[in-house]
Amino acid sequence: MTTEATQEVFETMLMLEVTPQPLLPVQVSNFVDSVSGMVGLAGNCKGMMAIHAPEEVAMAITGRFLGLEVDSVDEDVTDAFGELANMLAGNIKMVLDESGKDITLSVPSYVFGADYHVECIADSNWVVIPFESDDGEFLVELQIAK
Repeated sequence: MTTEATQEVFETMLMLEVTPQPLLPVQVSNFVDSVSGMVGLAGNCKGMMAIHAPEEVAMAITGRFLGLEVDSVDEDVTDAFGELANMLAGNIKMVLDESGKDITLSVPSYVFGADYHVECIADSNWVVIPFESDDGEFLVELQIAK
């Protein structure tokens, strides 16, 4: 479901074809020179949806998303990654709950920097999927509390 949601969002909103790679065998929580957009899930299903990308990839994706030149990680990039996470979470929400009424989404948030750590739920089922694109590789992560 995460793979299909990601492909749909990127192809529809960014006109960017993305190709899923094999799932990562271990969870990634440390990021260097990267940008992460995240949205929490609450209600019948608790968890987090996130998208993580190296700064260069994040700037290229944001430029494509907004239709402008992006040469630094700024508010446009962080807002774009928060919104991408929000769109992904919205798609996942409808898969997890057909009515969409029993799961609520948090306001999108982001983090970026030279060296940071992202951790959401200690006891969760998770999947981290790398995606290849013309703009570079990025990760999409879904965590659902057990």
